[in-house]
Amino acid sequence: MGPRLPPEHPSRRGMFGAYGGSGDTSGYGRLVVRDTNPVRGASTPRPWPGELEKLGDDVSAALREAGSTDADVFEKVLVDRGQITFFVKREKLAEVARIFRDDPMLRFEMCMGVNGVHYPEETGRELHAVIQLLSITHNRRVNLEVTCPDSDPHIPSIVHTYPSANWHERETYDFFGILFDGHPALTRIQMPDDWPGHPQRKDYPLGGIPVEYKGATIAPPDERRAYN
Repeated sequence: MGPRLPPEHPSRRGMFGAYGGSGDTSGYGRLVVRDTNPVRGASTPRPWPGELEKLGDDVSAALREAGSTDADVFEKVLVDRGQITFFVKREKLAEVARIFRDDPMLRFEMCMGVNGVHYPEETGRELHAVIQLLSITHNRRVNLEVTCPDSDPHIPSIVHTYPSANWHERETYDFFGILFDGHPALTRIQMPDDWPGHPQRKDYPLGGIPVEYKGATIAPPDERRAYN
């Protein structure tokens, strides 16, 4: 079970933040989900459970060795359901990635993925990139999360530190529109090059384009039915 949250902790309705009248056809219109990543949220207070406390100490020591501090590079640190997420200031991401890979106490040798998330209600930080790292040496996993605004959707690429992030960053750009500065070839990876918009953003229209089947036009999903 995750840490107890204060009563004012925000929540959202619907599987995708949608509710009645929005055209949501997912069937989750009445679902209420607590938000574990609020804009105003502070770091999870220490001590953290189990091995995560030692990991926090090792990260702080590695940053000091590199001439930085936690406050220099992190916005906050969240611990929830046995997972730890370091919210990295976007201008510090490339530096932090190298430290997490190279420092002997950390040795996060593998980047397991880069995923995008769209929080349209988070003014000024609507787009998030979540990076999953794995240390084979120390048998640890950690998340790095970086945010950027819709108006300036730029995040430093980590391909030069983790070459395996190449296709993951392209996919995140393709579906969310995040621009990874320094990527060697940031092009769409699944959608056609001339495709309008980014399909996994929450403001992308449900149904997309009209489809013809044996001469009949099938209406987009948000015009067919609703479960609310």
